[in-house]
Amino acid sequence: MKAYGSDKRLPIDNPDSIFEFEVPKPTALGQDILVRVEAISVNPVDVYDRGSNIKKGAGPKVIGWDAFGVVDAIGADVTLFQPGDKVYYAGAYDRPGTNSDFQLVDERLVGNAPTTLSPAEIAAMPLTALTAWESLFEQLAIEPSDHAKNVGKTILIINGAGGVGSIATQLAHLAGLTVIATASRDASIAWTLAHGADQTVNHRHDLVKQVRELGYHEVDYILELNNLTRHWHEITELIKPDGQIVSTTGSTTPVKLIDLKSKRAKFAWEWMYTKSFYHTATMITQHDILNRVAQLLDSGQLKSTLNTTLSPISAQNLRKAHQIVGSKHAIGKVVITNLI
Repeated sequence: MKAYGSDKRLPIDNPDSIFEFEVPKPTALGQDILVRVEAISVNPVDVYDRGSNIKKGAGPKVIGWDAFGVVDAIGADVTLFQPGDKVYYAGAYDRPGTNSDFQLVDERLVGNAPTTLSPAEIAAMPLTALTAWESLFEQLAIEPSDHAKNVGKTILIINGAGGVGSIATQLAHLAGLTVIATASRDASIAWTLAHGADQTVNHRHDLVKQVRELGYHEVDYILELNNLTRHWHEITELIKPDGQIVSTTGSTTPVKLIDLKSKRAKFAWEWMYTKSFYHTATMITQHDILNRVAQLLDSGQLKSTLNTTLSPISAQNLRKAHQIVGSKHAIGKVVITNLI
């Protein structure tokens, strides 16, 4: 089967930065399902991981963590799916990725695909929806269905126009929160407001001043999706006493949690791959989350964050998608599909 990947870190304008090669079609065993991949999306993690951590003699590395496809075969222990089912998922960080004709993935990480969306609209969603859901409803402990409890509470989402931000703004709005999200350009501001944000502030300028000018001295929750190091001081100033903060980005310097002591604020990390990487007992929750997201998409309560579609799946289009996402100016998601 065809696969696409890298065997070294190269600039994306180099044809060898992502190239096509042949690998054997894998066999589904245990709780794995084998999926015929029909649409994929590219995330910042793809750009970061392309050509990295390749073991000597291992051959090219297949990456990619978003897919829509059809179940081709199932392992003997699979109970959630049958061949022919349409599915979507983000998969696992430590296994070959979605940039191939077929992929093995643990059934517990897979959801039943929405029925009313196009393949491209579906493929845009898994990784970012899982990250947004886990950040809001697991790490920040917001109750997604308790609208009355959440009304009057505020959340600041840093990087509202990105893939995760575009879903987090919608989910937080559906939960009843007042959503303030950062965006800096006319296009990203319009996108963010159209995807659930009540108000926007510019992350290139003083967030503390801007949020307070909107009438909020402090906020109940902060979801940090872009450059924790840069925004840490603003985060500690803006979080309420007993507030909660979650970050997906990591930090180039040690996080000074002592800055939160006087406010007794809570801080947590979110990494969407934790459950699959450590094979936690909670892996099945990703199946459940994706099914709930599919229901919200089919009911129109949630919108796909697809913004750019390329076709077909090829090394050339993967390089183009990586270039768009790597520019750090992408709005929403870039998807490559064999089905239009």
